Amino acid sequence: MMKQPPLHAQRGAALLMAMVIVTLVATIASSMVWQQWRAVQVEGAERVRAQATWVLSGALDWARLILREDARNGGPDHLGEPWAIPLAEARLSTFLASDSNNTAAEDAPDAFLSGKVDDVTSRYNLRNVVSPDGDVVPEELTVLKRLCENAGLPPALGDGLAQALRRAVLAAVSVQSDNAVFLEKLGGDAARQTAPLMPQTFDQVIWLGIDAATLERLRPYLTLLPEGTQVNVNTAPKEVIAAVVPNLDLARAARLVQTRQRAAFKTTDEARATLGAGSWDVGRLSVKSDWFEVRGRLRLEDNVIEQRHLVQRTGDDVTVRNQSRFSGVERGADQPPNP
Repeated sequence: MMKQPPLHAQRGAALLMAMVIVTLVATIASSMVWQQWRAVQVEGAERVRAQATWVLSGALDWARLILREDARNGGPDHLGEPWAIPLAEARLSTFLASDSNNTAAEDAPDAFLSGKVDDVTSRYNLRNVVSPDGDVVPEELTVLKRLCENAGLPPALGDGLAQALRRAVLAAVSVQSDNAVFLEKLGGDAARQTAPLMPQTFDQVIWLGIDAATLERLRPYLTLLPEGTQVNVNTAPKEVIAAVVPNLDLARAARLVQTRQRAAFKTTDEARATLGAGSWDVGRLSVKSDWFEVRGRLRLEDNVIEQRHLVQRTGDDVTVRNQSRFSGVERGADQPPNP
């Protein structure tokens, strides 16, 4: 006959089993609560993303409408036009509250919208430096080196950017056309494998071998567009104007900026006359703009969504060429938003 374990041992085993069961139940319960919390968070994030998409799409449509109306009105493009006026951060529910029949404003979340339209042709286009055949254009390289110098950077940076862009163009064209001439210019298959990727946006210019700090230094003065462009003298900073007009110093370029603030230049001949005596080559200047960057920023509760669209205006048609988006958490009241 088997000997039964002592009573206190049986009680200890029962207590241990009860503790194991409680631990398992607590673990399962906490796991279920976590999964439920995660599902709520995912649903909330998706709701915010969907709402932001609709609002920012509406802001883009509004900007495109303004640009179309501006094209129909004609005349030069300058910083005194409606498209150039930034939209300060505004609470969206205030627009709903203006309608006395709309009661949605009371339950609306704290959503704030801001935005801005920038003339991209106010900057020098890096695409001008390399021809479609993959050759560096000497005159445009000189402009790029002057621009680097005006931005407080070494002119040699222009040489490096031009050569890297040349290799990227040749590599891309040699793959697309399968033309042996372009591959030979590049230096063969080995050179193509080490060539940088062809950047499609200005942020991707970092692929050409420059660091992020240098890219930010160049951002106000340099851009990258799908095709060659001129610089709008009515919107460009003095550093860009001085770079694209041969033998023009920053002081004379600043005079152009001061003059256009009183009245925008209607033709490039007016800009040439403002420069005074001398043979000024204003062939790289224009008074019209075809490329714009539409920036929208939505702050919904503690979430921030920023969206940028590069648009091209052809006549009164405004087409989106590319877009980028950033989303994150609001940095705090002590750090104002930077649309």
